[in-house]
Amino acid sequence: QVQLVESGGGLVQPGESLRLSCLASERPLEIYRMAWFRQAPGKERVFVAAINRIGNSAYYSESIKGRFTISRDNAKNMLNLQMNSLQPDDTGVYYCAADLSYDASYYISDYSYWGQGTQVTVSS
Repeated sequence: QVQLVESGGGLVQPGESLRLSCLASERPLEIYRMAWFRQAPGKERVFVAAINRIGNSAYYSESIKGRFTISRDNAKNMLNLQMNSLQPDDTGVYYCAADLSYDASYYISDYSYWGQGTQVTVSS
């Protein structure tokens, strides 16, 4: 069973950037499709971005498309999320997720393994 640990969250002002990382405990990482979800206070967890096993196909939610970029480094067992032009609506706990399938998916039910999350707060 893979263990996922997120890092890189913090407090930033609107318009600034953050880079989240998710370190997976198990090799080879390329057997897992991976994704980022987020949960704002008092709301449900929602899809942010997903990437397939080898990193050549990705999906993004409409709310972050063009601002966020998901990437993976299978050699380092790492999933990343580069977040630019952050806005207050991007505030929430960001979760890394993994599943033993090939294609990227935006369905929360398609992911079996979850990290504990990292807090991102965007506020002036």
